[in-house]
Amino acid sequence: MFTIGDFARYGRVSARMLRHYDAIGLLRPARTDPVTGYRHYEAAQLARLNRIVALKDLGFTLEQVGLILRERVTAEELRGMLVLRRAELAEAMAAAAARLGQVEARLRSLESEGQMPTSDILVKSVPAVRVAELTGTAASYAPEHIGPVIGPLYDELFTRLNAAGVTPSGPGIAYYEDAPGTDGAVIVHAAVTVSVPAGRDGADFAIVDLPPIERAATIVHRGPMSRIVATEQTLARWLDTGGHRSAGYAREVTLACPPDQEQWVTELQEPLL
Repeated sequence: MFTIGDFARYGRVSARMLRHYDAIGLLRPARTDPVTGYRHYEAAQLARLNRIVALKDLGFTLEQVGLILRERVTAEELRGMLVLRRAELAEAMAAAAARLGQVEARLRSLESEGQMPTSDILVKSVPAVRVAELTGTAASYAPEHIGPVIGPLYDELFTRLNAAGVTPSGPGIAYYEDAPGTDGAVIVHAAVTVSVPAGRDGADFAIVDLPPIERAATIVHRGPMSRIVATEQTLARWLDTGGHRSAGYAREVTLACPPDQEQWVTELQEPLL
């Protein structure tokens, strides 16, 4: 048998917590000394302690934990609960990381207010290009709405291209347009440059010829797309200061896309009137 201190150490909980579990009937000691009141536990009780802690981590109250334990949840059922909870936590962490990136982007925009790095902007013509693409709809043009749509679109596009034996011949090009009849929704085009005949039969992706842009204001963005706001607003300030007028959404041309998103390089190409 173990003292309460030793059992707490092996279970990675506090002795105070074990006393609380005893008081509410969740985990009784194997033996309590009638004279000293000292609690003693057996190694076999670690299994029940693990279940209690696991169920707490799943978000259940201690009252609910007691009810579940009385129903004798199996180790496999508990494992399934934990796997589900792990997925939920991972999703929450990813969402929090995305929100943090968006906050950083807004902070960078605030820090750059009043600064006009016009040397970063280049006006040039953009030739026509043939792309393979898939499309989807995002609730708005905000990064937190675009990201969850465009990522899966590109994953699926490359899967379909590989199945069709089509190898991209140039960079990815994302472009956007307003979704008709909606309040701010955006049609997302996840495209990549290809060299295939137009109207290819049997393809489960679209082959589209993007028209040339006679005059495009371009700027290079470095880092994840969740931080694109600061770069876009630098371009917007340049447009306003120079008296230029935009002709629509900027195309996003992927120049580098390694696994580390901090190393991503994307050129924005905004058409000018």
